[in-house]
Amino acid sequence: MPKHLFLALFILLLNACNPPANRQDRIDLKVDSLLALMTLEEKIGQLSLYTSDWDVTGPTMREGYKEEIRKGRVGAIFNAFTARYTRELQRLAVEETRLKIPLLFGYDVVHGHRTIFPIPLGQAASWDLKAIEEADRIAAEEAAAEGLHWTFAPMVDIARDPRWGRMAEGSGEDPYLGSRIAEARVRGFQGQGLGQLNSVMACVKHFAAYGAAQAGRDYHSVDMSERMFREVYLPPYAAAVHAGAATVMTSFNDYDGVPATASKYLLTEVLRNELKFEGFVVSDYTSVMELIPHGVASDTASAAALALQAGLDMDMQAGFYQSALPQLVASGKISKELIDQSVRRILRKKFELGLFDDPYRYSDTIRERTTIMKPEYLDKAREVARKSIVLLKNESVLPLSKNLGTLAVIGPLADARREMIGSWSAAGDWTKSVTLLEGVRAAVSPATKVLYAKGSNVNDDSTSYFQQALRIARQSDAIILAVGESASLSGEAASRSSLDLPGVQQQLVDLIQQTGKPVVVVLMSGRPLTINAMAQRVPAILETWFLGTQAGHAIADVLFGDYNPSGKLPVTFPRSVGQVPIYYSMKNTGRPLDVNSKYTSKYLDVDNSPLYPFGYGLSYTTFAYSDPVLSTASLRAGDTLAVRVNLTNTGSREGVEVVQLYVRDLVGSVTRPVMELKGFQRVSLKPGERKEVTFFLTYKDLEFCRIDGSFGTEPGQYLVFVGGDSRDVRQAAFDLL
Repeated sequence: MPKHLFLALFILLLNACNPPANRQDRIDLKVDSLLALMTLEEKIGQLSLYTSDWDVTGPTMREGYKEEIRKGRVGAIFNAFTARYTRELQRLAVEETRLKIPLLFGYDVVHGHRTIFPIPLGQAASWDLKAIEEADRIAAEEAAAEGLHWTFAPMVDIARDPRWGRMAEGSGEDPYLGSRIAEARVRGFQGQGLGQLNSVMACVKHFAAYGAAQAGRDYHSVDMSERMFREVYLPPYAAAVHAGAATVMTSFNDYDGVPATASKYLLTEVLRNELKFEGFVVSDYTSVMELIPHGVASDTASAAALALQAGLDMDMQAGFYQSALPQLVASGKISKELIDQSVRRILRKKFELGLFDDPYRYSDTIRERTTIMKPEYLDKAREVARKSIVLLKNESVLPLSKNLGTLAVIGPLADARREMIGSWSAAGDWTKSVTLLEGVRAAVSPATKVLYAKGSNVNDDSTSYFQQALRIARQSDAIILAVGESASLSGEAASRSSLDLPGVQQQLVDLIQQTGKPVVVVLMSGRPLTINAMAQRVPAILETWFLGTQAGHAIADVLFGDYNPSGKLPVTFPRSVGQVPIYYSMKNTGRPLDVNSKYTSKYLDVDNSPLYPFGYGLSYTTFAYSDPVLSTASLRAGDTLAVRVNLTNTGSREGVEVVQLYVRDLVGSVTRPVMELKGFQRVSLKPGERKEVTFFLTYKDLEFCRIDGSFGTEPGQYLVFVGGDSRDVRQAAFDLL
């Protein structure tokens, strides 16, 4: 009997005679018994992820890939979904291969699957962790019902340069907010655990520091200090891993001169040894191949060896593992044990998903028909979209009356159905999205006449639509003006050197504003834009991002006062692209700004301050804060500091305020940020109502990367700030002993 068959039978007998009580131990025994049966070619197949093709009918698989599946040379497929299609591919793997190992099916379910929610940056503006988790719970239910086991989300990269288009896909500039959202999204996708038929594996991306791409240019290099990495960029990855994320994806960039896909420091020392990650790591699309143009590998074999030795388990699309690993093993450059280690991690997830018990359990056409775009899912999409809207300015214009005589809806994004669902909208059907124009018409009274004009295109120099827009603007009692970016202008490979409104849209805004009619700008974008002129002249501005399937209804809910806006910015809005990167938690210089002294840190042509700060957002009511009261003036090890503030609704409408807690360490062994977010709460108040809001701070909240590289605290004086954004705060002081 061949040695590997004897070993497999021995493990199976051992398992039968002494079944372990722990589920994970039982899975590990099954993995080991299967691994003992596998040939080297079959093992390498498990490390290979290939894409499904598309045609006008949907996903399709080229015959060559089908043959690879039949040979057991494919472990996973992405861009393959629908119950029928995944069942077809799964049949090839489990009925026409020697060992019948099921495939994994993955897809970019980034902000919804069929029911599309706001882009992640928009969801972050809700500061509502429960709503974000519920959105991804729905996304997981729909995705799993269409045969998917795995989503390539959440993206948890901190981004402080809005020129980088993928800022749209993350949670903004702050590591604390980003970490809490990362945890919520992992819980949303994975639900009660792998193997539940309404859950999918989360994939934390992009590891690591991808959001710090130089010059805001996608795929570019990253250069930062280890301290910056550990204090700002690493925490959201760590939070997602500790929340139980099943997989991690590498980033395209290099870190400290080594591409992440070949970085043993990132993938082994940090991810596995420090963060104790136990799942498997997949490359981003062809990033193993890209080790060659990066200049760290000379050919296919060296690229594959570098990646596997670094700790990369699965090669997405490049095919380098498939073509190079057999010879690398034969030559002794790669050990079979190293390959077994990666195969073991992937097989473990397939067992946890229950695919060996029933490989078709996710490919159920009945469940698919009854799960997609349920009415309650659409209701939740509308709710999350409303919460994501940020009121940037309001000079007594909003909310609009539903009984206006004539209302003009103008702008290239006013009736742009495809744009509503934004970039990375997965299997979302843009034809089912609700436009702003449709939302407005559904909201106003039957007596209100709604006029529409395109005004301009999003991104060209034509002014041919101006006169029609001006004509209906003059006929109207109020104007809703929808401008911003198209969906394709943000997202992957969508970096911009300018943050101004594209095309002739600013000219359109100026033209309409000059009519003297009340104007509300509805701004749609995947990033902060530089809107100084608009902010100075237009009386009301809503930032609505790209809100998804129910965008038009959600915006109308806010425009006409059916919902009081509560969104807060998760990222700073600059005055000028020249200020970038600009973020609230900057460090002081030795010469901080003094407007009366030339030789201090400032620009000659623009103020240092942002146009709108991190955490900013208005409401249709107003809130008043008391000074914070601390439970003690001195915090000792093991103690907790309570920070209490009274919040009062001083307006005439019920509203929700996001109360934010910040801390500043006045003196440290290394320079410290001027403030850092350490807590937030959404508080609902009726007119005139007052509530006491309490935060609790511990030693752990005050840790940082000290001068010796260790994490911990240092004694000294701290300031604590509480307020409605990072600029409008009240403060108190305490000592850390």
